[in-house]
Amino acid sequence: QAAGEDESEVRIAPGTEVNFSPEVVAGYIHAVIAADRALYTTHVVDRMQENRIVIAAEAWKQRKALPLPAQMLLMGGRVVEMGGSGLRYRLASLWPIYEENGPSTVFEETGLKVVAENPDEVYSGIIKRGDQRFFKAIYADRAVSKACVDCHNGHLLSSKRDFKMGDVMGAIIISFPLPSEKKETP
Repeated sequence: QAAGEDESEVRIAPGTEVNFSPEVVAGYIHAVIAADRALYTTHVVDRMQENRIVIAAEAWKQRKALPLPAQMLLMGGRVVEMGGSGLRYRLASLWPIYEENGPSTVFEETGLKVVAENPDEVYSGIIKRGDQRFFKAIYADRAVSKACVDCHNGHLLSSKRDFKMGDVMGAIIISFPLPSEKKETP
């Protein structure tokens, strides 16, 4: 908001219900994750490597290097998950370098296929884990940096080695708990 613009302020009391669809919430979360990922990749990793200051490497701790963009996103996802809110996010691919970064459910596999074919589409739905309902959304993850393309195309464990800039390399998968379904009483 520009300075000097009028803005009405209304303080909402804690506990007041404000409804957002899960699709909107997931979209907000994705926007933040995607922006952070793109900025880290282009303004930190690419810049540091181009200026030969420090490289990004898979074995970043041992080599005193920067984490790869994918590693940074996965680490962030683990920290968020440890926070206990129920929010989870991760990268996954139909062509993962490491098996744990592949689809973990039929829903994820279907979603990865859908966004690989239609990158502007979001694959989403409500899933159940035990008695809890979750909203899960899958967003295409495109190659935004030469570093991403070079790493995947040159990695010994990579099953796909012909990525180009802008290609869908996988997806960002976001899930979060939904409120319990209200049971109607007679």
